[in-house]
Amino acid sequence: MSSMAVNVDRLGKKFEIGAARSSNDTLRDAIVSGIKAPFRRLQGTQDSNTNDFWALRDINFDVAHGEVVGLVGRNGAGKSTLLKILSRITEPTEGRAVINGRIGSLLEVGTGFHPELTGRENIFLNGAILGMRRTEITRKFDEIVAFAEIEKFLDTPVKRYSSGMYVRLAFAVAAHLEPEILLVDEVLAVGDAAFQKKCLGKMSDVAGEGRTVLFVSHNMTAVQSLCHRAVWLDGGGVREIGTAQKIVQGYLQTAAVSTAEQVWDDPETAPGNDKVTLQSVRVIPQNGVAFDDLNVNTPLDLQFAFYNKQPDVELNFSIIVHNLEDVCIMNVVSPAKRYDAGLVTGVCHIPPGLLNDATYRVRLLVVQDTSVALLDAPDILMFEVKDVEREGNWYGKWPGAVRPNLEWTVTYRE
Repeated sequence: MSSMAVNVDRLGKKFEIGAARSSNDTLRDAIVSGIKAPFRRLQGTQDSNTNDFWALRDINFDVAHGEVVGLVGRNGAGKSTLLKILSRITEPTEGRAVINGRIGSLLEVGTGFHPELTGRENIFLNGAILGMRRTEITRKFDEIVAFAEIEKFLDTPVKRYSSGMYVRLAFAVAAHLEPEILLVDEVLAVGDAAFQKKCLGKMSDVAGEGRTVLFVSHNMTAVQSLCHRAVWLDGGGVREIGTAQKIVQGYLQTAAVSTAEQVWDDPETAPGNDKVTLQSVRVIPQNGVAFDDLNVNTPLDLQFAFYNKQPDVELNFSIIVHNLEDVCIMNVVSPAKRYDAGLVTGVCHIPPGLLNDATYRVRLLVVQDTSVALLDAPDILMFEVKDVEREGNWYGKWPGAVRPNLEWTVTYRE
């Protein structure tokens, strides 16, 4: 067996925007193309007027057997396209990807499932797609069902499953049927906080068993805790490859300024679920200080707003702040109160003289009955706190996770 589970060599994937039908098009693509053809001729649009878009270009890296590698990058960087090529869902335009081992993929909710079949039947179908024998699937069957928590709905067609049930079953099948190489995309974000924690624990177990994992996620804490190395994709190319900690720090530092504020005008695309949906999050310096001048003496407001979709529910909020070394600086919890359905806004005030100079990541949780996390939004904000000029002759890095300006009492006796 090759020492490498995955070898990616000069890989590229080109899409043609507005391109003519190719030999790989589906029947649906052919029908749609035929319907559109007269309108293209009327508009004088020719297929030669296409634009080439390279989703990936000149990608090179190796993954050893038993290694856990994270893929990080902004939306549109090419992460999902790369996993689809490795899963043989789509073909590369140039270069090659050599896979040595049986692959299990969890790329989109319900990939490899037939909506008319029951949960039980889809377990056997998905196992067969993975190349498993029936005896192997039967041996793991009870464990898969228990992990997915769908016992009552096992003989119900999966088209009637909620998105949460769908993804629980999909992950359970992909993780338990012992693929030698497991590819996992950001689909885990569909589940609730408890399910995400359960899945991350299972992936840790899979990695501990010596199997290979490629993990795409915007949860940088998960990438650092699970992965040995990371590949940073940027604009369809490899920007950097290194240890997970080094790559995550570099990636977060480039993203820090751009995530001091996030606003979701369309609730359909906002983070959330059927109980709560985010509307906005912001880091705002107090006293009219410009964001670029934020320093250790600047008081801050962490503001958030979300739509509560439940009437008469008890909620509280938790803001957890980490630095780029993944040290938890603080976990601030609000008092619990009852809220009706509607827009809820909140502000957490951070006094001056508390934070050290560093780049910080903010995680927001909305909690019901002080125990159930309705929304868990990791790395939802990032901001940098700068140092200030100091008196004296020492200008080194100030040690410590925090830098509180505390009162002193000093006495002297002759």
